[in-house]
Amino acid sequence: MSDRAAVPDLLSPDPLGKRLPAVYADDDLTQRLTDGFDRVLAPVHATLDNLWAYLSPDLAPGDFVDWLAGWVGANAGRDWPLDQRRAAVTHAVAAHRIRGTAAGLRAEIKETFGIDAEILESGGTSWSATPGSPLPGREQADLLVRVHVPDPTALLTERLREFVAANRPAHVPCTIEVLPAAT
Repeated sequence: MSDRAAVPDLLSPDPLGKRLPAVYADDDLTQRLTDGFDRVLAPVHATLDNLWAYLSPDLAPGDFVDWLAGWVGANAGRDWPLDQRRAAVTHAVAAHRIRGTAAGLRAEIKETFGIDAEILESGGTSWSATPGSPLPGREQADLLVRVHVPDPTALLTERLREFVAANRPAHVPCTIEVLPAAT
């Protein structure tokens, strides 16, 4: 919920009462009416005056950061800490460049869960001037995501499985391994 409306004692930078003809300058009713309008419009003026700050993930209010995350397609949950949501919005455009790749999935897992993942995939790329050259990788597409954590839990495994399913190429089958960290 926004906390920018009805800010106590927020003054309008351009009071309506001062813009009226001089005959209304001493009219108490008119000045009180325009003062009421000023109180309603003051948050609008404040927002427009500071619009540049609303569009900066580092400066925007928390609820607006969530809106920005949706606007740029950032992978940030509303239950994340605010600084983590801000970072997700800041890095969203760069993350889209590598989305759907092993490096992109590894980076998203690191950002979301705070753990390093080992990604093994069957694909590959190559270039050849010879027609009919053998293709890299394996014929059968597959993906293995392996993480080592101090305390593997079923909840983490399920959350990771859901996350990888939502962020991997849809046509590639995937296996998730959550293993205890080597001590």
